[in-house]
Parts: sequence; C-alpha cells; structure tokens
Amino acid sequence: MNRTLYSLGNLVGFRSFKVHRMLTAVRRKFSSRCDGTCDLTPGHGKQVKMEKLKFDNLVLRSLPLDDSGEERVRQVPGACFSLVKPTPVANPRTVAFSTHAMSLLNLPESELSRPEFAEYFSGNKLLPGSKTAAHCYCGHQFGHFSGQLGDGAAMYLGEVLNKEGKRWEIQLKGSGLTPFSRTADGRKVLRSSIREFLCSEAMYHLGVPTTRAGSCVTSDTKVVRDVFYNGNAKMEQATVVLRIAPTFLRFGSFEILKPTDSLTGRKGPSVGRKDILKKMLDYSVKTFFPEISETQDDQQKYLSFYRQVVLKTASLVAEWQCVGFCHGVLNTDNMSIVGVTIDYGPFGFMDRYDPDYICNGSDDGGRYAFKKQPSICKWNLEKFAEALSGFTSEDQVLPLDLSLPVLEEYDTEFDKCYLNKMRKKLGLSQKHLDTDKELIDSLMETLQDTGADYTNSMRCLSTLPFPGTPEYDVKLEETKQFLLSQCCSLDDLKKIYKPRMDPRELMMIMMLMQSNPSLLANLGKGQSVLVQEMERSEKIKEIQKLTEDTKRQGDEQKWMKWLEKYSERLSQEMEGVANIEELGQQRVELMNANNPKYILRNYIAQNAIEAAENGDFSEVRRVLSLLESPYSEHIKLDDVKVTTEEQTNAATAQAASVLPSTSRSHAGLAYDSKAPDWSLDLVVT
Repeated sequence: MNRTLYSLGNLVGFRSFKVHRMLTAVRRKFSSRCDGTCDLTPGHGKQVKMEKLKFDNLVLRSLPLDDSGEERVRQVPGACFSLVKPTPVANPRTVAFSTHAMSLLNLPESELSRPEFAEYFSGNKLLPGSKTAAHCYCGHQFGHFSGQLGDGAAMYLGEVLNKEGKRWEIQLKGSGLTPFSRTADGRKVLRSSIREFLCSEAMYHLGVPTTRAGSCVTSDTKVVRDVFYNGNAKMEQATVVLRIAPTFLRFGSFEILKPTDSLTGRKGPSVGRKDILKKMLDYSVKTFFPEISETQDDQQKYLSFYRQVVLKTASLVAEWQCVGFCHGVLNTDNMSIVGVTIDYGPFGFMDRYDPDYICNGSDDGGRYAFKKQPSICKWNLEKFAEALSGFTSEDQVLPLDLSLPVLEEYDTEFDKCYLNKMRKKLGLSQKHLDTDKELIDSLMETLQDTGADYTNSMRCLSTLPFPGTPEYDVKLEETKQFLLSQCCSLDDLKKIYKPRMDPRELMMIMMLMQSNPSLLANLGKGQSVLVQEMERSEKIKEIQKLTEDTKRQGDEQKWMKWLEKYSERLSQEMEGVANIEELGQQRVELMNANNPKYILRNYIAQNAIEAAENGDFSEVRRVLSLLESPYSEHIKLDDVKVTTEEQTNAATAQAASVLPSTSRSHAGLAYDSKAPDWSLDLVVT
C-alpha cells in the first residue's frame, strides 16, 4: 500500500500508589514548573457560557499596537501586534473538541456541543470581549534570518481569565489574511489542522510541556494547495484550530529589532527600537515569571529571565528526546519563551529508532533531524541572547558578556533532565550510578542497529522482572522475543536505505561540492546531503549481504548482550532492599507511567485524516480519546460511535499489530502496533 501523509510524567522516587495517581503527580509537577501562570491542569471551578468568558487582553494594553486596521500584506514597524479581523468561512462544523483543554476556560461539554460553537471558533462570530490581532515577529529559518514573519495564518482572540484566576491566551489558526500572510492566504487545511489538534493534546497527556488545542472546525470553503510544490495542486477544505497557551510570544518576537543581516540582506521592521524591547522584557517577566524579584536592577532581572528560558528549553528538549518526538521546524520563531512546544507542522514521532530521523520532508539537509534537536535549540537560544542585547555593540539591554555564560548552563540542564527521565523509563530509582549513561547509550545503539520500534521496545522492558525471581528466566525469553518482533525486516531496511537521489543528481552535487560549495548551500543542500547519501549507499551494500536469518541472528545477539547489561543493573537496584516484590511492583508502575503505550504515529494520523476528508470525523475523536490515556493498558473507545460502513471497512482491513490489543482504529489497525509497512511511504511537508 502506498499512501502519502500531508502535514501540515515526571515522578519523584518510588511510592506505593496506583498508576493513575502517578500520572496525576506527573501533570501536577509539570504544571508547577511551566511558569507562574502556566498550570495546564484542567480547571474544576464554576462553569461558564461561551458568551460569558471573562476577557482581559493584557498584552494588547502592554505592548505597542498597530491599530490602523490595514489588513493588506505589509511591513509593520513600531508594533508587536496589528488589529485584524478573521475572514468568515462557509458552513463551519466541528470536527472535534477537547473537553480537557476547554475546561481551562471553564467551558463544559454542553457549551462545546452548541450550534454556535463552530461559529465562534471558526472566526465567523466574535465572542463578547474578544479583540482580534495578529502578532509581529521575525525569525531565523533553517539557520538564516528571514526578516518579518508574524502570524500569517494565526489570530489572537484575547486572554481569558478563568474562575481559578489563571490567564489563557486563545488564538485561531487558519482564520484568514493578516498583514503577515506574505504570499499565502491565511488558511490552514483539514489534514494539517487534524495533525496539530491531535498532537497538541497528545503531548499534554504524555506530560510534555505544550500549547493546547481546544477545537478543530472545518468548513465548505476551499483553498488550493500544492503540497509538494510539483504542480499537482488540489482543492482542500479550510479548517481552523483553537490554540490555548499562557502566551504565544517566542524567541522571534524579540528579533523585530534586528538590523540588516549581512547574509540575507533582510532586517526586522523595528530596527533600533530598544524601547520596544524593554517593554517586551518587562511584560514577559512580570506576567510569566513573577518569581523574578522586582527589586533587582533591569539587567539582573533580564538575566534571570534569560536563565529561566534557557533552563526551561533544555528541560523541554530532553522530554522530546525521551519520548521520541521530532519537531521538524525548529526555527527561532517556533521557540516559546515559556518552554512549551509550539507550532506543530511537519512533526513526527519515531517508529523505528533512528537518531538521524528527519520528519520534515522538505528538510533536505537534515538540519532539524532528531539527534540535532538539542544543539539546534541551544543555537536558537544564542540568537535569542543576541536579540535581548538589542543588536548593538554599546549600551546593550542585556549584554552578551552576561547572557552567553548563562547559555552554557543549557548542556548541564539537558543532560540532567535527560538522564533522570531515562532512569525512570528503565525503572532505575534506588541508585544513580555513573554507568547509567553507558547503559542508556548502549540501549539506543541496540535499538538503532536492530531497527526496533522505539515506543514498543521501551514499554516492554517493564515486563522483565528482577533477576533471581522465580519467573525471571521465562520472562527474559519472552522479552527478548517481543523485542525481536519489533525489529525491522530485511525488506524494511532496503526500503529505508534506498537511494534518495538519482545517480546523476548525486554526481552533480559532488561536482558542486568541489567547485562551489557556497552555491550548493544556497540551493538548500550542503555537504551533509552528500555525506548522508554516501552513507546510505554503504548501508545498502551491507544489507545486500544479509538474509532474514542472519539479520535475526544478529539482532538476537545484540539484544541478549544488552539485556544482560540491564539485568546486572537491576541486580544493583535490589541491593539492601528487604521487600523485592514490592520494589518490583513499584518499578513496573514507574516504568509504565513514563513509557507510553500510545503515541500519535503517522499512520494513526493518516487514517484519521482520510476518514475526515471523506466526511467521517469519528476516527479523529477515537484517536483523541486514545491519546488522552497514553500510558493506560485499559482503553475503552465505545463512547465514540462507529458507523456500519466503518465496521465493514474494519472487518476487511489487515491488522498490523503484534501486540494483544483491545484498541483498534476504524480501519482495523491496532493503535499500539508496530508501524505497518506502508507507513514507510508516508511523507510530511
């Protein structure tokens, strides 16, 4: 089957409580660390009607506002926001909503089911108190400064104060033209909107800091999209996602002061306006980091702010690396100042573990590959430091000689957060040993060498008991066999490493590299492209020498070698513990609360998209229900109705699961399965 996919728990120690309580602790811990107003736990206060939401649009009162009302595409100097109105769509209808996310606004499900809901959250009608605007920001995209970018398709609706006193910015993505739309139409389509909606909620329930998605509303309005820029354009449905966050300010928000870039020739719209920079800094500190003392002088206050952004970003990226999430477009305009994941475009969760995984089909050079995310985010933080300086050599707002030493705390924080999380995933809580990093590194190497599914392999390790217990030998064999079932087949490897370039194209690139390397980079390619293709060529040669039997034998040897290391480490956990049985149960609970059973795999998203494009939204809702309990062994999806036609389709579909599963998609695929073969052909742009 050949399909194309278009894109777009932290626990403290071991305690004897149930998994659901542990997951609650995860969310509470995350909520308290996000920022002063960033409790992402659903509100439980008095419920309200949509028309009674309490708006307090603080950012528009605090930062410079362009109130000219000109909606034409243009440069917007001297302002952080521009007033703009949403463009209505035809026949808006709700694809899905998240009761968890909407409870942040104290909106009950009865409100979400009202006919007016789709009108309000498509932008056709404005909520009382809403004041719509688009945010002006700049950004470094794929390493190069791009000048003014801004909310080309997103629109600020306002800030809602809920009954618990929390402030939430809400915005619509895909609601029409703004001054920042450039050559686009300000719209998003059904396929990309479903992906953003589902992934935003998936990340929250996984315990990863993120913006939230309240709803996905589609329409009969059509827009033209040429997804792969190959001339094969088609009409698609305009769709709008409601996004919720403490703020959507980003690194790029502070880059509007940047003078002309020597490489790209582009500049920000507010060059030299350090007064705007100070307003943004003061607003950000007071609103989102109130713990920073007001008694400090400005430079120390701004330095404390920068340190918080550095530490939150390092912690966030560690969470991505541990769950196997690849963002895809880590430009400076896609980096939040409060350390949450924003702007879900061509993202991807890894199936087969591959540190070189590139989820964005347009990332030719692999700049944003999975393994590069930590270093790229540090690079972005350096650009953020430059922005906070005011881009001047004298009288810097936050001098670089103060901020850059703080940036060096990033690596230490990332390593600490990554190692702590991975210990939990491996059930190592009694001792923190220096050899743990080597154990983790060797696990990643084994996963890569065998082509094993990352999520399922990590989850299954909790089934291996402590060495010396009665069932250890039997469970060791079962664990090994399951791990082998998650490894790539020989045919999969051949497809994975097949050449991406025509031999003639490869020869041309080699010639360019020799004669004019800078030209090659300007074409969007570079030395990394050549190296990657040559590595693929060598890998294919190795694969050609294998048979299915020899590959399986090699995989078995590699896994047994690592399982022996892991068992030795588990033996060290047992030292000095009186009740091994209780410790074993606590270990299983900890591991299962940190290794998800369900993630938003590309094939799962694709099934939901295909159904929705045919007018059936039930699969989107089923997937959402699943993603709301990613660590659970007991998922019930009976509340989502499935039509007779869907049941017929499911009966004829082939299941791809090797796991005993009680949760299957409307197409018959188990949600917790190893990705089916056809998923290798999915492309996200």
